[in-house]
Amino acid sequence: MNLHCPCGSSSSYDQCCGRFIESGERPETSEQLMRSRYTAFVLENTSYLLETWAPEFRPEQLDFEPDCKWLGLKILYTKEGQKTDSHGVVSFVARYKVAGKATRLEEVSQFRRVEGRWLYEHALET
Repeated sequence: MNLHCPCGSSSSYDQCCGRFIESGERPETSEQLMRSRYTAFVLENTSYLLETWAPEFRPEQLDFEPDCKWLGLKILYTKEGQKTDSHGVVSFVARYKVAGKATRLEEVSQFRRVEGRWLYEHALET
């Protein structure tokens, strides 16, 4: 896939989130994991989403909204979450449509790095 990545970067899918979702590379930052998880939602890639979810917060299954069309991701800010950090926070807005109705998901997400691998924990209370 050589199209622009669904996460909104100017890179191709293969050079951006595809290398994590398809090729097994590990995101180096919490923002890279956030972007790749958004892309996995767009692609309805359940296995990647569950693999990158911290086990104690991971749901048993994921159900995708029928006829959901993802419209875009905007990162508002990041806090920590770099290569040498053990925790990170990413605030974002994801826009999507379901049955023609536009919706915004605004979330502040907590991440942690375990043995060099970033995992999504949960949304923080705002």
